[in-house]
Amino acid sequence: MIDVIYNLWLRQIRSFLRARGRLISALAQPFLFLVALGLGFAPVFRKAGEGDYFTFLAPGVVGAGILFNTVYSGADLLWDRQFGFIKETLVSPVSRHWILLGRALGVASVALIQAIIVSVICLTLAGVLPSPAHLALALAFALLLALLFAFFGSVLGSVMSDAQSFSQTVNFILTPLFYLSGAVFPLEGQSRLIRGLAFSNPLTYGIDGMRGALTGHAMLDPLLSLSVLGVTTLLMALAAQIAFSRIRP
Repeated sequence: MIDVIYNLWLRQIRSFLRARGRLISALAQPFLFLVALGLGFAPVFRKAGEGDYFTFLAPGVVGAGILFNTVYSGADLLWDRQFGFIKETLVSPVSRHWILLGRALGVASVALIQAIIVSVICLTLAGVLPSPAHLALALAFALLLALLFAFFGSVLGSVMSDAQSFSQTVNFILTPLFYLSGAVFPLEGQSRLIRGLAFSNPLTYGIDGMRGALTGHAMLDPLLSLSVLGVTTLLMALAAQIAFSRIRP
């Protein structure tokens, strides 16, 4: 069991490290967000008396990187189904639960590595130096986010059969998830509708938790955010398990 989980985890890590283009794009995308949004909104943010926009935006950029990289990993599962790797794996005596867990841990680990690199660079540029305890708390939020959306990507990769439809569906889902998470603008003072949509979005709790840990400016209690993320991750893991169990060899 442990060997299977480890091998599937290692396969995701090696696949990521071998694909240099994927590595570069995964690291470049957050910085495009940081530069484009930061330069555009920083003056407005400062005039409104909200402080430094780059400091506010950095956790949102980290969260965006985790979101996009983990959910799009569902495409790897879809390709593995089409090229027969999943078929070979499923006919083995190993439980599907462990196969799914190994893949999800690998995807989450890759996203976490990217998040750490992006966080270090963003915090350096913003001139923010959190304590070790706050860094550990931010890492916990990042890990839960990575697992949550790795399982979500597994759900999509299990139920969909066409790569083009997968890409269109993911774009349709992720765009509102990102912009309604408090990643690019504060939720304080927003309309009841916007706040309601944001608080029904699990990404909101991850980004707000990381923002509180890294910059000291959180809207919600960190224990509440951790609890919501933990429960949502467990529910998504259950959904992924159900979807993955319906794949036929």
